[in-house]
Amino acid sequence: MDIRTVGVVGAGQMGSGIAHVFALAGYDVLINDVSQEALDRGLSNIAANLDRQVSRGKVSEADREAAFDRIRAAPELAALGPCDLIVESATENEEIKNKIFAGLAPHLGERTLLASNTSSISITRLASHTDRPERFMGLHFMNPVPVMQLVELIRGIATNEETYKALVGVVERLGKTHSTAEDFPAFIVNRILVPMINEAVYTLYEGVGSVASIDTSMKLGANHPMGPLELADFIGLDTCLAIMHVLHDGLADTKYRPCPLLVKYVEAGWLGRKTKRGFYDYRGETPVPTR
Repeated sequence: MDIRTVGVVGAGQMGSGIAHVFALAGYDVLINDVSQEALDRGLSNIAANLDRQVSRGKVSEADREAAFDRIRAAPELAALGPCDLIVESATENEEIKNKIFAGLAPHLGERTLLASNTSSISITRLASHTDRPERFMGLHFMNPVPVMQLVELIRGIATNEETYKALVGVVERLGKTHSTAEDFPAFIVNRILVPMINEAVYTLYEGVGSVASIDTSMKLGANHPMGPLELADFIGLDTCLAIMHVLHDGLADTKYRPCPLLVKYVEAGWLGRKTKRGFYDYRGETPVPTR
């Protein structure tokens, strides 16, 4: 299957990163979001990240210009319909994702492949709301997309072999490595990672250690490049909570119960780096623990 054009729904941190790596790999990319402001912000982030790669010698100036020229903003969702592959990268909310696929449905090409960048939601269930469950897959990139090497490939129960092989080829062309996960809540990476973060929040909640001591312990005691609470702020506490809800609801095991302190931070709107406050306060020059 020859994939040349790629549509990306969502111009946030993940969507803009996905558009970035596809364009750099030679694909023509259309990127869509709910507003022109969001699209402009996404394109600005792509330009800045490409510039950073040039400054570090990872990308040549010519490749940077060629990649950015391959990306076009598409304010109307319908414009993505004829693309060979469409990757949905909206917020981690099943209802929103279903609305996006419903909006795309009347405009899709006959052989267009659909993929979701969901980090936890059932691919089988998302695919069942489309007219092509056999041509639907999970294509889960890690954050930040231009830097992280792994892409999880998740087949729904109806995904056919042709679709799977096509997306294996896409990941290889992007210069990344794929892992194949079964369609169970949170797949592989977040099935392991987010409960660890949730346990770190419980450790804080129960007074076993402070934010600084927990993160220092895991960085120096387990050789993690980033402490779990610092990582939670980077991911977004709302995303961590959403994944814990998916695990708890989908597997019905109390070990996946979200920590009440994580819930409280999300209810306060302290979602991490993107809101300038989470387990750390980012409003000054140096992040300061909030507990």
